[in-house]
Amino acid sequence: MKHTLPLAPVRTWRDRSIELLNDLFAPLSVGERITQLYKYFKEEEVLFTSSFGTKSIFLLHQMAQFRPTQKVHFLDTTYHFPETITYKDQVSTALGLEVIDIVPDPVQNALTREEQWWEAHPRMCCSINKVAPLEPVKAQHKVWISGLMAFQTDFRSRLNIFEKQGDIVKFHPLIDLEEVAFRQTMETLDLPQHPLLACGYGSVGCTHCTAKGEGRAGRWKGSAKTECGLHPRYFVQKEQ
Repeated sequence: MKHTLPLAPVRTWRDRSIELLNDLFAPLSVGERITQLYKYFKEEEVLFTSSFGTKSIFLLHQMAQFRPTQKVHFLDTTYHFPETITYKDQVSTALGLEVIDIVPDPVQNALTREEQWWEAHPRMCCSINKVAPLEPVKAQHKVWISGLMAFQTDFRSRLNIFEKQGDIVKFHPLIDLEEVAFRQTMETLDLPQHPLLACGYGSVGCTHCTAKGEGRAGRWKGSAKTECGLHPRYFVQKEQ
């Protein structure tokens, strides 16, 4: 291609590529988005994580339908509800998923437990048990699939289908799925639900930082914290 202007810096070129991907993927269904992703990225370049929470089953089901060979990474913080671990095993078997557990550094994890950092230092607790263990895994991939949906939090409402986050591209195939449409779709699918959903837990994370409540109202209840730090940009090292 003949250029009439000087080539743009690499960073600008990447930003424009993200914009193009968002334009191309916007009119597609969730299944079409998943299928199309692998025309741009090899499977070994794709990282798919799931919390196996109350809303995780939809994307897990879609991945099993449209890319069944994709591995699923699960952050085992050691603080999950027993029901979540049981649910993870049941869903993995039912959908034929290959799940890889990611665990935190045992010494640092023990420190957060001994000093109960979830009370005085919840952000650091999340950083040690979630953010840090995922960093070396992220470094081995180019794109990260996540089931975030815009209606869940104010932070998520500002996200696009594709976002550049540090050195990895975030892919949110469900981001523009409206809550009513999500609920209606879930009602039509015969999929196993997280057992704590029926007990009043709209969202489930670690035991110490999860209470009953609608949506994500029960996460870090009584504090301004709404995210564990995996997704907000301030926890991710920026490109230099």
